Amino acid sequence: MRHLNFHHLHYFWTVGKEGHLTRAAKQLHVSQSALSSQIRQLEDQLGHELFTRDGRALRLTEMGHRVLEYAESIFNLGGEMLAMVESGKLQQAQRLRIGAVATLSRNFQENFLRPVIGAADVKLQIKSASLNELLELLKLHKLDLILSNRPVASDSAMPWRCQRIDQQSVCLVGPAGPEAATFRFPESLATMKLLLPGPSSDIRSQFDLLCGQLGVEPDPYAEVDDMAMLRLLARDSGGVAVVPEVVVQDELQSGTLQRYAVLDSVVESFYAITAKRHFELPVMKKLLERVQKGP
Repeated sequence: MRHLNFHHLHYFWTVGKEGHLTRAAKQLHVSQSALSSQIRQLEDQLGHELFTRDGRALRLTEMGHRVLEYAESIFNLGGEMLAMVESGKLQQAQRLRIGAVATLSRNFQENFLRPVIGAADVKLQIKSASLNELLELLKLHKLDLILSNRPVASDSAMPWRCQRIDQQSVCLVGPAGPEAATFRFPESLATMKLLLPGPSSDIRSQFDLLCGQLGVEPDPYAEVDDMAMLRLLARDSGGVAVVPEVVVQDELQSGTLQRYAVLDSVVESFYAITAKRHFELPVMKKLLERVQKGP
């Protein structure tokens, strides 16, 4: 009975993902010649060529693509095993590793995690980064769940599980006072400092579309990608901000800010993204079941 050399397979997996021998050798801390030799041994064992050369780059053959899919499953499963052991399945406390898209509202993150914040049997790790960076970590089972305001599509290489967990109307909010009572949308926009999400934001795209339909061309005083910064400007600049209500929930409750208008056709959706796993953390399952049922 033949036995697969997982050391050789890991080298092949790394080269297959990088698509370049030099980068893979540097990542693995081995020489290019040693790496080439290991891959040739794997090809000899399997009886198939796995790569063809294209200049300095390596391209997977048809068989190489199929072997890479198996390697992905094998090493992802190994990562899941380590994550399961470290997560606390065999310990008293579970470790929950959450990734949050950098532009996502901190209030939304806290509201989602509120049932486990302060729990004695849960240890939280929260990482903020771009969606692509977080997906790479999720793929390697270095995260348990990603919170995002953008959905992702599943594919054969990575069958993401992406579920919408909330959707909120976007509001115009500004300083508390008589201005709120006299504000009219969209006519009053021309007389106010307008604080908008950045051009790459889905909220901004929807707002611009709405203004186009109404024959209005907004002239923003500030354009801000980070929701935490947009919240501070809404509080301190005297301007009117286009934000989901959750972003400024504390200021609305305290009376520092006031809702000027609700933009029913402009919404922000929030998503929970997970990877297919053989073992699902009970605490994560509890959080997702809670948002599915609603408060």
